[in-house]
Amino acid sequence: MQKLISRVQAANSLLCVGLDPTGDDATVARRLREVIAQAAPYAAAFKPNLAFFLSRENGVALLQQTVRDIPKDIPVILDGKFGDIANTAEQYARFSYDIVGADGVTVNPYMGDDTIRPFARPGKIVFSLAKTSNKPQHGLQDAAMTRGGSISDWAARLAKLMDEEIPDSTVGLVVGATEPATVAKLRAACPEQWFLVPGIGVQGGDLSATLRAGLRQDGSGLLINSSRGIWQAPDAGAAARELQEQINEFRAVTSPAHA
Repeated sequence: MQKLISRVQAANSLLCVGLDPTGDDATVARRLREVIAQAAPYAAAFKPNLAFFLSRENGVALLQQTVRDIPKDIPVILDGKFGDIANTAEQYARFSYDIVGADGVTVNPYMGDDTIRPFARPGKIVFSLAKTSNKPQHGLQDAAMTRGGSISDWAARLAKLMDEEIPDSTVGLVVGATEPATVAKLRAACPEQWFLVPGIGVQGGDLSATLRAGLRQDGSGLLINSSRGIWQAPDAGAAARELQEQINEFRAVTSPAHA
């Protein structure tokens, strides 16, 4: 977590650059290097999407090289949405941290706290799905629970509990930008946790409304992700800088005293 806080302060940024590489192997390898080099000055974190690497014959090696190419002071969040338990989850954690070299992961908490604990190693960041940015025809996250609230509310409470219960690790939430009202509701329920926020850009999320709803009082607490908007841009650096500047219009400059 200190690595993330330090990077947010150093770059004055809440931008998370998603890496969802598409194209042939040679093009992807070249483009990954370009996007990392061009976007790094404006990035608080990078988020490689595991599926886009595993779909390639050389995927694991490419992912490892990608993590090595990212400057060491910028956190890497492996977006695997891992959702298994017990020794299986432990193997996924070993892959993410020991093989790939990630600083954090995304997890799916549908099977409960057992899906989170193996990833909550000291010094690592776990972002647990609460309210995602997609719009399914038949979804689960808004379903009401007999104990009150929705499944997404329960997922947020679970992440908050794990964050408080597990020492020396950080458990945050994945909260989509497509529903700013939900961002505000979950921020009220989880006032101190970090949110990883997809859905800006192609998915139509409202950046300003999301920032107003989700920023903590210290002007941080959100990582605003952009994947296709930066990957597909003719100049990835310019696209990253533009989004960073848009984000900073709505936040106070993070200072060491606040972080």
